[in-house]
Amino acid sequence: MDTKAEISSFLTSRRARLSPEQAGVPLYSGNRRVPGLRREEVAHLSGVSTDYYARLERGKIAGTSREVLEAIARALQLDDVEREHFFNLVQVTRQRAPRRRSLTRTSVRPGIQRVLDSIHTPAFVQNARLDRLAANRLGRALYSLPLDGSGDHFNYAYYLFLEPPAARFHRDFDVAKRNVVALLHAATASDPYDRELIEISGTLSIQSDQFRSLWASHDVFRHRSGAKLLTHADIGDFEFGYESFELSTDPGLVMLVYTVEPGSPSADALGMLASWAAPSAVDAAMADARAERPGG
Repeated sequence: MDTKAEISSFLTSRRARLSPEQAGVPLYSGNRRVPGLRREEVAHLSGVSTDYYARLERGKIAGTSREVLEAIARALQLDDVEREHFFNLVQVTRQRAPRRRSLTRTSVRPGIQRVLDSIHTPAFVQNARLDRLAANRLGRALYSLPLDGSGDHFNYAYYLFLEPPAARFHRDFDVAKRNVVALLHAATASDPYDRELIEISGTLSIQSDQFRSLWASHDVFRHRSGAKLLTHADIGDFEFGYESFELSTDPGLVMLVYTVEPGSPSADALGMLASWAAPSAVDAAMADARAERPGG
């Protein structure tokens, strides 16, 4: 990743989205050639010269004090996630040598799988690359994956942008894609030497015009909570809330848990999904047989 170019594009995109009215900059007569703030206006708000800010916006960030960087973040009204992204990019430019190869986790411990299996709504674990690494039975049923867990591992970004069923499954398809691109942007700044992560964004930029356009917006996002509007081919519509939990015992992994409003149509649909995904009598007999074996 060309970090200087990333800093330049990020600052330019944040400046372009902020109007003079939002920034509290006086408006003067005459046509403005840019939709957002001018460089000199950001420089004034940050307390630096226009030439100095222009240099920073070209990615020449070496030697810049934290106070100046904080002032720029305030002038551009960066939110907490954008500010973290900006400082991650700055930190990378100041590293004298690349860090060792990323140690992104690609599997989950049995204990984490047992936690997933104890949850009675769809639940998943994924890493920063958006590799779905594990799911519970309801999660597999919701995404029409094999119930034996053999299809748990897939990349959610590839799925959204390259798999045709994703458009039928997501009623909030455009929102889902914007969020996924923003998640990948934030992850890339946090771990710019993760070759697999760079490969994901590079492949999708080649194969999807929409991904390439969204990537150029430089939006960033962190998992917290939100809503998902999904349509299962056999069950029908769901309106889920979701909550995300960073796994402190397994850094880099996030657990996503989908929830429904009690008594809602989605709760009824979830009951149908649970019945549809319930283990068969054969599954139960095999589980009992395994439990009866010595050491089972």
